[in-house]
Amino acid sequence: MLRFKILASVVPLLAAAVLRGEVGSTSHPCIAFGETAVELASVPWGADLHVGFTDDPSRATVRVQLTDDADAADFALVDDTSTSETGACQGHATTRTIAISGWPSADGPVIYLSQKGAADYRIYVRSKTFSPRDAAALIVGAIGGHRRMQAASLQLPVLTR
Repeated sequence: MLRFKILASVVPLLAAAVLRGEVGSTSHPCIAFGETAVELASVPWGADLHVGFTDDPSRATVRVQLTDDADAADFALVDDTSTSETGACQGHATTRTIAISGWPSADGPVIYLSQKGAADYRIYVRSKTFSPRDAAALIVGAIGGHRRMQAASLQLPVLTR
């Protein structure tokens, strides 16, 4: 009987914790990327894409380098100004949710995040909202988890004489 009472008291607490994660949260790190918004999922099982991280560059499917110079980055995420835009991802027709998995899976992108070395993407992050891992997950999720986007969309055209 005591076990039943303990179980009866724990189940509502677990339900409240799950609902609080879904309903009680106000916002999650989010970026608008073209016509689509990409947001970190509040619960992993509801995510459209799961990304993992590795410390072994040979296991990575996508390499992301953190840079100290915004001009050297393919993507810059800066939101610590006094005029930060709230709700930047609201109002988009499509929102993809990304979950960061504790264990890299075979079917999702595996990100190697580094300060140096070869990289598919270079990002600059100065944020109160985004950690470097959050930013890397959102960028990789925004492009569908694939390596390097087409060069024309990331770089200025090269002028030749």
